[in-house]
Amino acid sequence: MKTLYNSILILLISIITTTSCKKEEKIKKIAISKDLLKDNIIPKPASLTATGSSFELNAKSEIHYQHSDLKPIAEYLSGLLQPATGFKLPVKEMSSMPSTDHIFLSLTDSIPNNEGYQLSIKENGIVINAKKPAGLFYGIQTLRQLLPASIELNEKQDNTWLIASGTIKDEPSYSYRGAMLDVARHFIGLSDVKRYIDLLSFYKINTLHLHLSDDQGWRIEIKSWPNLTTHGGSTEVGGGEGGFFTQVQYKELVKYAQERFITIIPEIDMPGHTNAALSSYSELNCNGKATKLYTGTRVGFSTFCTDKEITYKFIDDVIRELAEMTPGEYIHIGGDESDATPIKEYIIFINKVQKIVAKHGKKVLGWDEIAHATLAPNSIVQYWARDSTENKNAHMAVKQNAKILMSPATKAYLDMKYDKTTKLGLDWAGLTEVDVAYNWSLENHIDGIKKENIIGIEAPLWTETVENMKDLEYLVFPRVIGIAEIGWTPTSQRDWNEYKVRLGKHKDRLDALDINYYNSKLVPWKSIVSDTIVKSSKDSI
Repeated sequence: MKTLYNSILILLISIITTTSCKKEEKIKKIAISKDLLKDNIIPKPASLTATGSSFELNAKSEIHYQHSDLKPIAEYLSGLLQPATGFKLPVKEMSSMPSTDHIFLSLTDSIPNNEGYQLSIKENGIVINAKKPAGLFYGIQTLRQLLPASIELNEKQDNTWLIASGTIKDEPSYSYRGAMLDVARHFIGLSDVKRYIDLLSFYKINTLHLHLSDDQGWRIEIKSWPNLTTHGGSTEVGGGEGGFFTQVQYKELVKYAQERFITIIPEIDMPGHTNAALSSYSELNCNGKATKLYTGTRVGFSTFCTDKEITYKFIDDVIRELAEMTPGEYIHIGGDESDATPIKEYIIFINKVQKIVAKHGKKVLGWDEIAHATLAPNSIVQYWARDSTENKNAHMAVKQNAKILMSPATKAYLDMKYDKTTKLGLDWAGLTEVDVAYNWSLENHIDGIKKENIIGIEAPLWTETVENMKDLEYLVFPRVIGIAEIGWTPTSQRDWNEYKVRLGKHKDRLDALDINYYNSKLVPWKSIVSDTIVKSSKDSI
């Protein structure tokens, strides 16, 4: 009888304990539920469905990838998550999805776009599917934004790392989403350009156009013409010491960008904007005399001697060495503001240079003035015109079957001042507040230029007033974030009043990334941590 009594007692205790555990588990699940619809993702995804629960990233979580080619991406994700979480998440190759506590990366032909992805989040794990590795990388950037902003910090945080459940299906509207960095007016060094690459890749930008030469400096080592850097790279605007990338450094930069699915496009501006080269080698001048180094900001006064054979030998050597170091398809040949070059000579020059670029296995990209020449097949013309009266170059390019890269100075130039009180920047193309930079569309900007004529968008930063990384960040952020969304998200899904709220809720993330962003009064900045709205807008420069 006593044995029976004990058995019944044990059974009752077991039932009570089990029921209690289930209740605790249910309470825990309710406590950690999140709403995916309340997350603020930039660029805005194409499709999002919330399911009202969460996945908790913890010390037992693992990152799995489908096959060996994906290992670098899996390791990249593990490296991103470790500093703030303290979790050294194992990275393992697995052919099929595990049952629980996983982030699984896989490729599938069911995703139509090469940069598209599907992010599926359940309580027991996360799956990122994509057609190509680039899509997985962009899925990871979205995943970062679903975690608390403190995931971006470099020290271990005492957090519960929850990710709202649901499904995100996403792909870019345009294949070219770029930024341009002028390292010629003021030299920006290797570590700072790497940081810029990291920040751009976070917002799914896939191209960095480097403006490597101008009147004020030559910034890339050319072994066959060494004085370009030893002399031509020795100064900058205002007379600073300048600088340049060695070929080893340039290759390192290209590789670093590739690992973040960013293509480097190098630009050698010509026939104008060439004083640094003309000062380095006298034979490039029509009079055979080297010019003086230039540290001002005036444009349009310099030109290669377009009827000398040595000029084209020089260009051939430069393009050859650049092409050997650049895996991307394009070399940018400049072509803008060549006021000192007669138009007939300019056209002959551009036609010859295009053939040199093709000879070295690359395609031509140039500012919109190159449309006056006979454009080579598969060329891209970069539209930068200030107003509608200058749209003829874009129309000439489209008539020659060239694609247009949209960089209108009044919208996309990141070196323009935000308002009259802004300390950095220029204003020749007008003032460009955050709403002006966001509130336009590529396909409606030029009459007669349709979406099928446009390859994408690029936001240039000219550095006449930019001396360091903090200056760069102040002019670039947050405007480049809106540029990224213009290139990624269809116009029909974008609205300034909705976007500015999402942007405002990125305050904690921008702070965690230590970005010296412009605190625009037009944006309702909101800290999720302190739940306070920032009402002041003072320059931090």
